[in-house]
Amino acid sequence: MKPQSPSASAWTRSRPPLLRFLDTCLNEFSAETSGAVADYIPELGKADPAYFGISLATLDGHVYEVGDSRVPFTIQSMSKPFVFALALDLLGAGKVESAIGVEPSGDPFNSIRLNSENHPFNPMVNAGAIACTGLIQASKGADAFEQIRLALGRFAGRDLSADEAVYASESQTGDRNRAIAYLLKTNAVISDNVADVLDVYFRQCAVLVTARDIAVMAATLANRGVNPVTGEQVLTPYAISRTLSVMTSSGMYDYAGEWIYRIGIPAKSGVGGGILAALPARLGLGSYSPKLDKHGNSVRGIKVCQALSSHYDLHMLNRSDDARNAIIADYDIGKSPSRRVRRPQEREILAAHEQDVRVIELVGTLSLSAVDYVSRRLAGRPRPQFVVFDLHRVTSTTRAGARLVAEAFQELAALNVTVIISGVKRASKEWNTLREWTAELKNVRDFYLLDTAIEWAEDQIVYRYGGSIDFHETTELTEQPLLAGLGGDELTDLASLCTIRTYQSGARIVAAGDPAASLFFLRSGAVHVTLPDGVRLATLTAGMAFGEMALLEATRSADVFADMAATAFEVPLKAFERFRKQHPHASERIMRNLAQLLADRLIVANAKVDILTST
Repeated sequence: MKPQSPSASAWTRSRPPLLRFLDTCLNEFSAETSGAVADYIPELGKADPAYFGISLATLDGHVYEVGDSRVPFTIQSMSKPFVFALALDLLGAGKVESAIGVEPSGDPFNSIRLNSENHPFNPMVNAGAIACTGLIQASKGADAFEQIRLALGRFAGRDLSADEAVYASESQTGDRNRAIAYLLKTNAVISDNVADVLDVYFRQCAVLVTARDIAVMAATLANRGVNPVTGEQVLTPYAISRTLSVMTSSGMYDYAGEWIYRIGIPAKSGVGGGILAALPARLGLGSYSPKLDKHGNSVRGIKVCQALSSHYDLHMLNRSDDARNAIIADYDIGKSPSRRVRRPQEREILAAHEQDVRVIELVGTLSLSAVDYVSRRLAGRPRPQFVVFDLHRVTSTTRAGARLVAEAFQELAALNVTVIISGVKRASKEWNTLREWTAELKNVRDFYLLDTAIEWAEDQIVYRYGGSIDFHETTELTEQPLLAGLGGDELTDLASLCTIRTYQSGARIVAAGDPAASLFFLRSGAVHVTLPDGVRLATLTAGMAFGEMALLEATRSADVFADMAATAFEVPLKAFERFRKQHPHASERIMRNLAQLLADRLIVANAKVDILTST
């Protein structure tokens, strides 16, 4: 019984490597029980400490989620970077930056202390956040909270609301924040009524989000202010870059220095148990787990960020690639087969199973984001039996990208998909990086030329579905497509003009620039046709003609080499012309066959051009 191609549904049920990584984090870190739920705001103390959700959003709008990623909790201090960015855009950088500093404080987030100019140290501590809200309150009055709520919703890609119970609890117990606010008013940082400013501040901290929301919000920061899910430009790139800068130095309170040194991803935490991390031009991460460490940061959330950064080498100061436009072409062999000229039986098999060989041509840097995008695009169609990744346009490979490649290849191996790499020179930097992670995999083959890789995959399909490719078989003139339709007497007369030639492997049979003096009909073995610059035009096996362009041109335009020991019928062109005059019907048939062969080649060449220009 012939093997059947797996269904599309089986393929789409497979789990992408990043999702499996998040699952691993969820399972491993769920066992972590240290820390304590924040209870200085009584309503926060009611949170279930068992909750644990993780979400990761990519810059092309894909969102991964595991665990309690849809459980709502209050945003708390994670609102601070977004409100700061909003203030920069609403009020202008000059006004905001003249009132709020951007230096780390080294103190806890709720410290009642200002800098030497009697301004808040930065907008990520409570003093700076209250000052920032005060600036918006002074400008927008009663509409201040609505402006903030709508902005947070645009970052999340959906409408957000506040938890009234948490708001009331914060308002009733917020004496320390009142002390900070009065200190700010005493130093003219706040001009409006303190109670009005704090009302807005308490409400913004009580806005409900999920781990998924904050992953999208973080990805919007990472995407220069463009929400990757909705496509909306939420705020200006200036506001976003300045916000990320302060998050880098001060987002994790008095743990910020250690955080950026070891993890290297701009981040912000909240005492509700959330952490958001925004890696510019890469991704956004959101996690939720209510138990906090002594700095007020989620214990499990920190572990997730540490694992992500370490596992994929994502420290922001170690970046070297652009994640976008990774795929230059994506097709199956029905749209662009190899240059091997196939016999009818082989063509029938390949036509029936053209989707079983998928070819993806990549360009630029092989980064984590690029590989993730490729793996998801691959999963979006019926699963092939062979996937060819052509890397000859890839300029560099990050360790994160190479590692995710290996994990994607492992997933393909588990699904019995053979991976073929082409276009990478052995011993190159890219080759060494890839082989470091893929050396143990048994389902990976490599060829330097893309066409050779496609040809090998086609051969495997032919073998699997009952065909055979025997380079040592001998064929006769009756099997030549160029001579299809000729009668027995005509073929007998033509055979009398032929001389059987034998060629050793590697021998040049035809040289570009020589006079076109003969036609050849391959009896056994294989040959390839190349242009003078080394570009291979076709591979021919027994039963195929070459040198046929002698019928149209006086000088050879390509070289022909024997791939292995080969034999061929050679017909001198002058003798062939006499044959055509003696058999006009045969001559007309041969020219029609030649026109069809050339048309087929042109269709294939145009298909390759269309693939590159339309992908």
